[in-house]
Amino acid sequence: MSGEQPNTLANVGLFRGLPDATRQALEKRCRWRNFAAHEQIIDRQSTSQDVYFIVHGRVRVVNYSMSGREIAFDEIESGSYFGELAAIDGEPRSANIVALETTTVAMLSSEAFRAALEENPELALQLMLRMSSIIRASTERIMDLSTLGANNRIYAELLRLAKSDIREDNTAVITPVPIHGDIASRVSTTRETVARVLSELSRLELVKRERNRLVILDLEHLTEMVEQFQVE
Repeated sequence: MSGEQPNTLANVGLFRGLPDATRQALEKRCRWRNFAAHEQIIDRQSTSQDVYFIVHGRVRVVNYSMSGREIAFDEIESGSYFGELAAIDGEPRSANIVALETTTVAMLSSEAFRAALEENPELALQLMLRMSSIIRASTERIMDLSTLGANNRIYAELLRLAKSDIREDNTAVITPVPIHGDIASRVSTTRETVARVLSELSRLELVKRERNRLVILDLEHLTEMVEQFQVE
């Protein structure tokens, strides 16, 4: 590890409320590793049970269909973590994790992680809040797949991506411009369908590309479009 990337969990949200001494004790029990962009961090077939804390970088949670098609579930940013399910219940991994860019992680054994939860109730509460958020997002996606056509699922995904930068003038900004293949893997459709839908939205002047960002020009209209033409 270089001086620019110290072995610290100080920026991991789960530990921000802990006393420094408690956090530092956990840091000493971690193993630290760098992964290159596109390198696999966790294989779904792995029997490992460590929890991974992202010190720097970004990863994607993916699975693959029987035909080899990639299905993306989420992207996890620096300061968050993954692998907690296997650490808690001892069951096999539920997904593959791939680095999207150069990524530094701290790996903590399942035994040390469970002990930290037992000794620090605030950590257990933060973990439950995160799991609640994941369950809610998963329920929303299941509903989309069950009730919406491919076009509508793409509209819904654009709205999800825009949530962090909604403007008061009924516009929103997605930065960077989403990759067609990434949207397709998230909503279970093809790159070609995503390209066609984005082209149509551009023609209707509902979205436009500005350098490395995609601007939604009429948030309310796009929201209405999601709710129309649902699959019976």
